[in-house]
Amino acid sequence: MKLKDIQTLFHKTLDTIYGKQEVDSFFYLLTEHIVGLNRMALALEPNATINKKDEEVFQDALSRLEQQEPIQYIIGETEFYGLMFKVNPDTLIPRPETEELVEWIIKNHSAQNQDVQLNILDIGTGTGCIAISLAKHLPNAKVYALDVSKNALEVARQNAENNNVSVQFINDDIINPNGFKSDFKFDIIVSNPPYVRQLEKQEIKPNVLNHEPHLALFVDDHDPLLFYRAICEFSTIYLKEKGTLYFEINQYLGKEMVDLMQTFSFENVELKQDLFGNDRMVKAVSF
Repeated sequence: MKLKDIQTLFHKTLDTIYGKQEVDSFFYLLTEHIVGLNRMALALEPNATINKKDEEVFQDALSRLEQQEPIQYIIGETEFYGLMFKVNPDTLIPRPETEELVEWIIKNHSAQNQDVQLNILDIGTGTGCIAISLAKHLPNAKVYALDVSKNALEVARQNAENNNVSVQFINDDIINPNGFKSDFKFDIIVSNPPYVRQLEKQEIKPNVLNHEPHLALFVDDHDPLLFYRAICEFSTIYLKEKGTLYFEINQYLGKEMVDLMQTFSFENVELKQDLFGNDRMVKAVSF
C-alpha cells in the first residue's frame, strides 16, 4: 500500500477530530517512527509503499487516534528539552510549560561554582523529564527523583539510562515521606505535582482526560494545594539555608501559591508566567 493512500485515509478519518494540520503531524511522526522516512524523504519518494506488517501498524495507530489516545503513547516516546523520553499510560506526557521550568532552573544555577556539588530533588518525577534534563545540563549536580508510582519510576529509570545520566530514584509518598535522613539537605527542590482541580475537568481535552494518569493530574477542589503544602513543609526540613524551591503551578492559583510559600517563611518569592502569559511557575529561597 502507498503511504500517500494511508495519509489520505488518516485525513478522511481524523480531520473532523483534530484538524488537517495536526493529522498531518501525526502521519509524519508515525511514518518516521514505523518506516524510518522523515517528511523530506517522503517528499522525495511520493509513491513510497509499505509492506503488510507496517500497514497493520498504521491501521492500529489510526484506530487508537480515532479514540483520541495521545500520539506519544502510540509511539511510546516524546521529546523534552532536546532529549527523548519513553512514555506510557503510567506517566504524564511532558509538557512545553515544564520545559520552561527546567530552563529557568538551569539558567539560574549553571553559572554556579562547578567544583561545588548541587544536590537536587525532583518530587513527582513521572517520566523523569525534569530530573534527567537537569542532570544532563548541570554537570555538578547530584540528582534525586521521587515518585509514589513504582511503574512510573521504572519508566524514569529507563529514560535515565537511555540519556546516559545518573539519577537516584526513590519510591515514596511526599504526603507521608519516610525515606529521608533528617541531616541530608538539598540545594534545589523542584516539583510539578498534581494541580488540576476537578472543577477544571471541562477544560481538559479528551486525549488527556481519558488516557493520562489521573493520579498525576487531579486534586480535590477543597484542597487544591495539598501537595504544594506538603512539599513546602518537607522543604523546611530538607532544603539547605538559601536553597531554592521551584514549582510548576495551576495557572489560576498563582496568588494562592505565593501566599502559601510566604506562610512557610520562604523569601524572595517569584511568580513567573509561561510563554502563553499564564502564571505557571514559582520559586522561593529558604531562610
